[in-house]
Amino acid sequence: MTTPQPITIGIDFGTTNSVVALADPATGAELVRFTVDGAGGVSTFRSALSFQFHPAEDGGRPERVVEAGPWAIEAYVDDPVDTRFIQSFKTFAASAAFTETRIHDRRYTFEDLLSAFLLKLRHHAGAAMADLPPRVIVGRPVTFAGNRPDEALALSRYETAFKRLGFEDVRYAYEPVGAAFYFARTLERDATVLVADFGGGTSDFSIVRFERTPEGLKSTPLAQSGVGVAGDAFDYRIIDHLVSPELGKGSFYTSLGKTLPAPQRYYSAFARWDQLALLRASRDMRDIRALATTSLEPEKIERLIEVLDDNHGHALYRAVSSLKQDLSRDETADFRFVAGGVRIEATVTRAQFDAWIAPELAEMEAALDQAIDRSGLDPSAIDRVFLTGGTSLTPAVRALFTRRFGPDRIETGGEFESIAAGLALIGLEPDVERWTQGG
Repeated sequence: MTTPQPITIGIDFGTTNSVVALADPATGAELVRFTVDGAGGVSTFRSALSFQFHPAEDGGRPERVVEAGPWAIEAYVDDPVDTRFIQSFKTFAASAAFTETRIHDRRYTFEDLLSAFLLKLRHHAGAAMADLPPRVIVGRPVTFAGNRPDEALALSRYETAFKRLGFEDVRYAYEPVGAAFYFARTLERDATVLVADFGGGTSDFSIVRFERTPEGLKSTPLAQSGVGVAGDAFDYRIIDHLVSPELGKGSFYTSLGKTLPAPQRYYSAFARWDQLALLRASRDMRDIRALATTSLEPEKIERLIEVLDDNHGHALYRAVSSLKQDLSRDETADFRFVAGGVRIEATVTRAQFDAWIAPELAEMEAALDQAIDRSGLDPSAIDRVFLTGGTSLTPAVRALFTRRFGPDRIETGGEFESIAAGLALIGLEPDVERWTQGG
């Protein structure tokens, strides 16, 4: 048994957004807030990086400028062509195939990217993160994103980066378990809680039993499961159906007297935020330029080249995000991606979108079934269902749980803050080892 620390810190490093919380026994958990454009109170910090090289006035070595979060977006908007903008890089954490990327002739491993991100996050947090406690509770998905994810590799990469920030004791807790601790504050009686956390890269499920005792709230983990699909996979479907066909997907080119389809791998990479960040600097870029000279629809390939050369990825991200938000509210919405000479517009119904994401919804439901099976419980024994994470706002996702559990058992809220706050609260637990890995 260990005694709780006076102050604990929880960090939810997310695929799309990251959130930090501090907790102490007297006041509970409080989110770290960032001042953006002179306004305070912003608790979500975009998981994005920008890299720029500025020529030195004295003719010496160029100055390397790295930014993160909303400041990375600002740098990109100010100078999109000469800024390397990377988002959703958490997706690479468990990938043995990703060893490094080169930015302005400099090598960056995943650990380097995460370290750069965390250092800038700490800088922009100011006094709130000036004096770090020795221990940090870091959120981790139940199942990391990617094909054949290597969990041990991901955690070793996390360990390196968080220790570079200054932490001595790095512990990991499942993200839905963090959300469960956040939700448990609202319980008025004993309950078995299913937490479904839908982020950008993963969908994770945890079942926890909470019981009130004279010594306080007793928590017992029953089961976890997860799958490496979530909001970014929904974005992929939108891009694949609406954007990629206008940029040459499904078109043909000629080679040695034969008519051949444009390589699908270009569009598979283009439709994924983590891959899009690297496509512009990959060897495939040379082949894409050559494709424009032999394509039967060269104007479409030229549009693809413009989007990559002029770094329109963030404009595309905003267009896709806007469509998802609109379809969460309305049955029909307009998609509009306008950047430079590229203009793609379409009207989309919620029914169309639901059909596009049906494969991902099926994977999510299969992972949900796995958690229930592992718990040994009948679904009727689950008292409350807590939905959290930005992707939980998608109507088709909520409908899945309403169908399975009925509306009365479902709770929502804290979509962007619940995990970080819960992680910090886990750090206060006297038996923190029960809930965490590492250390």
